[in-house]
Amino acid sequence: MGLSALIFDVDGTLAETEEVHRQAFNETFAAHGLDWHWTRDDYRTLLRTTGGKERMAKHRETLGSGPDDAQIAALHRAKTQRYVEIIASGQVSLLPGVEDLIARARAAGLRLAIATTTTRANVDALIAATFRCPPETIFEVIAAGDEVARKKPAPDVYLLALERLALPPGACLAFEDSRAGLVSARAAGLRVVLTPSEYTRGDDFTAADWLISDLTALSRKDIPDLP
Repeated sequence: MGLSALIFDVDGTLAETEEVHRQAFNETFAAHGLDWHWTRDDYRTLLRTTGGKERMAKHRETLGSGPDDAQIAALHRAKTQRYVEIIASGQVSLLPGVEDLIARARAAGLRLAIATTTTRANVDALIAATFRCPPETIFEVIAAGDEVARKKPAPDVYLLALERLALPPGACLAFEDSRAGLVSARAAGLRVVLTPSEYTRGDDFTAADWLISDLTALSRKDIPDLP
C-alpha cells in the first residue's frame, strides 16, 4: 500500500517544547502559591505519565498530598494559558528537518495530520508561532489529547486521527519522539519514525521502524514512498 499521509506528534517531535511546558508549570505553581517546583530530573520522570493534569495528579500521589482534582484542573488551565504566552513570544523553533519534510510532503500531495497528547490550544499556539499560519492550513486533521478517553500510550489519539483521515494504518506513517508515543502509534497499527528528543534520549525505541537523530537524516533511501 502506498503512502498517503504523515501523522505527527507535537511535543519533542515538531519542536523541543518540554522545557517550555516545565517553565509554564513552575510559574503557574508559584503564581498560585503552591510549593511545587519541578526540576529537570523531576520532569524527566513525570513525563512517563502522559497529560498535564495526569502528571500533576501523579506528583500529588508521590507526595501524598496536594491540590484536589478540581484545583488541578484549574491549575492546568492556567498553565496552558502561560504556555501559550511563552510560545507566542517566539522562544521555540521547529526541530531540524521538520519544515523541509512538511514542505516536501505537501508538494507531493501527501495528507498531513497531528496526533498528540497535548491540548488543542497548545497545538494552535505552536503552529501559529512556528509556521506563521493557522494549523488547519497545513494539517488536515488534528487529534488532541483532550478529545480522547485515554492518552498515549493507549492508541486512542492515533485511531482518532486515522478515523478522521479515513485511511488505514498501512497508508500512513507516524512521527514520534517518546516511548509512550511509539507504543501508542504501534498499537494503532502504524509504522513509526522515531527521533529522540531532549527528554527521551536513551529510552528503549527498539520497536520503532526507523530510529534517527532528526528528520534531516530521513531520505527516500530509507522510505521509498517519502517525497
